[in-house]
Amino acid sequence: MEKIRALALVSGGLDSALAVKLVQEQGIEVVGIFFLDPFSKYERESVPNSPAGKIARQLGIELVIVEQGEEFLEMVKNPRYGYGRSANPCIDCRILRLKRAGEMLKELSAKFIITGEVVGQRPMSQRREIIKLIDKETGLGKIILRPLSARILNPTLAEEKGWVDREKLLGLIGRSRKLQFHLAEKYGLKDFSSPAGGCLLTEEGFGRKVFDLIHHQPDFALDDVRLLRLGRHFRLSPQAKLVVGKNDRENKKIISLALPGDVLIHTDGVPGPTGLVRGKFTEQDLKLAQEILAYYVHKSPTPQVPMILVEKTEQGEKTRSSLADKIDRQILEEKRI
Repeated sequence: MEKIRALALVSGGLDSALAVKLVQEQGIEVVGIFFLDPFSKYERESVPNSPAGKIARQLGIELVIVEQGEEFLEMVKNPRYGYGRSANPCIDCRILRLKRAGEMLKELSAKFIITGEVVGQRPMSQRREIIKLIDKETGLGKIILRPLSARILNPTLAEEKGWVDREKLLGLIGRSRKLQFHLAEKYGLKDFSSPAGGCLLTEEGFGRKVFDLIHHQPDFALDDVRLLRLGRHFRLSPQAKLVVGKNDRENKKIISLALPGDVLIHTDGVPGPTGLVRGKFTEQDLKLAQEILAYYVHKSPTPQVPMILVEKTEQGEKTRSSLADKIDRQILEEKRI
C-alpha cells in the first residue's frame, strides 16, 4: 500500500501541532515546514530550540526550514489585503506561505497540505470567507486540509481520496480553545507558543518602527529590518534615524550592522550606549543624535559627554571627537519612534 505523505505548516503553536497529530493518527506521514522570515523572533540556528523545533521533536516529524527574504519584505511594504492590528499582513502572509508549500509538494513527494487554522478563531485571517479567498488566491483549492475545522468545511482531496477519514477530524469554530488544551493534555504536547507568538509584526511597538520605515524610507532593505530588532529608535529628521543600543550585546550587534554611509557614535572614556545614524543626515542631525546618546550616560566627569563619531565609508572609517549636552527628556520622547 502506498505511503501517503503530507506537508504541515508548523508555527510552534498548539493548533498546528494538533492538526499534525490528527492526521498522523490516520497513518499519514507528515513533514513539517517552518517559515523563517525577516520578522521572525528566531534565527536559523535557534529554530531547533524554538517552540516549532520542540513541537516537531514531540511529534516525531522532520522540520524543514524555509527562509523568506526579499519577497516577504515586499509583501510587508504593500500588502494587497492590508494589515491587522499592527504591521501584520496576515492574509497576504498566509497566501505567500501556502503558495510556497504548494511548490514543495512535488519535491517532497507529498500529496496535500495541512494547516492548524480554525474557522472564526482569528478575526482577520481565519473567517470562513477569508479561508475561501486564500484557497482561491493560492490556487491550491482542495489540496489544503484544515483538520481542526474540516467537518464544517467542504471536503478536500485527502478526504475524497480516502487518505483520511473525515469523521475522525474535528469541526471547531470560534475562539474558544478549551478542546485544544484538552487534546494537548491527552497527547502530552507542551512547550508550544501562544498564537502569533513568533511574529514581531504583531507587536505594537515593533509595528510602529515598521510603519515609520514604510513612511520615511519605502525602499528599505533587509539590513534595515535587522536593525529594527535592536535598541531604541529615534526619528532625527524625515531622512535620518538613530538606533541606540540598550546593552553591551546590542551595542556590538549594532556595530556589526553598520554600512558605508552610516555613522557610529560611541561615548569616549565613560560607560554609555552605542548609536548608529542611518539615512541622509546633516550635522544638526548628528548633534541631536549625540545629545540623545548623552541622555543615557549616567556617570560623566564633565557636564558635556565626550563622544567619538565613526563615519563608515567604502574605503574604511573616518573618526572625529565631539562633546554633547544631554537632551531634554520631553524632546527625546518626541523623537522616539
